[in-house]
Amino acid sequence: MSRIAIPTTIEAAPAASQTALREVEKQLGSAPNLFRLAAQSPAALEGYLGIFGALGKGQLPAPTRERIALAIAEYNGCDYCLAAHTYLGTKLAKLSAEEIAANREGRSTDAKADAAVRFAVAVATARGHASDADLAAVRAAGYDDAQIIEIVQHVALNVWTNYLNSVAETEIDFPVVTTAKAS
Repeated sequence: MSRIAIPTTIEAAPAASQTALREVEKQLGSAPNLFRLAAQSPAALEGYLGIFGALGKGQLPAPTRERIALAIAEYNGCDYCLAAHTYLGTKLAKLSAEEIAANREGRSTDAKADAAVRFAVAVATARGHASDADLAAVRAAGYDDAQIIEIVQHVALNVWTNYLNSVAETEIDFPVVTTAKAS
């Protein structure tokens, strides 16, 4: 049971969040617990959806975004996000089980994506103070400054969802997957 109340329906959420939740439901087929949890603060939900939507229009392909989300969820020990992104990575981004396992280890089986995932984990580990070598490695793999900025923003967005779900102990509403830290 969540330590922060999650509205059980869209109608039970604050009125200012209901339109956004209906849009999430239209896009995903449901309004997962994370979105209904964030909906308790209409401003937080709006901010989350705004950044998420903007990054969806960015230069990083969806599979790379999911790879980063998986790596950061594992790094932060967030079972909810790991379960959600394992599901989304498999169903939407079409990542293989081998790739998801690699992402959870902070790497990728794809050479270019490997640099992005490793850089994302370096950013998280160093709390933003990535080294010159980290930056050189992601650039050497072909990422430009705009893409590097997007990687950093994906890390920040995923850290926020990881922290929110860990604080709330959000009930997992995806097929359950647990992080190594949870074991």
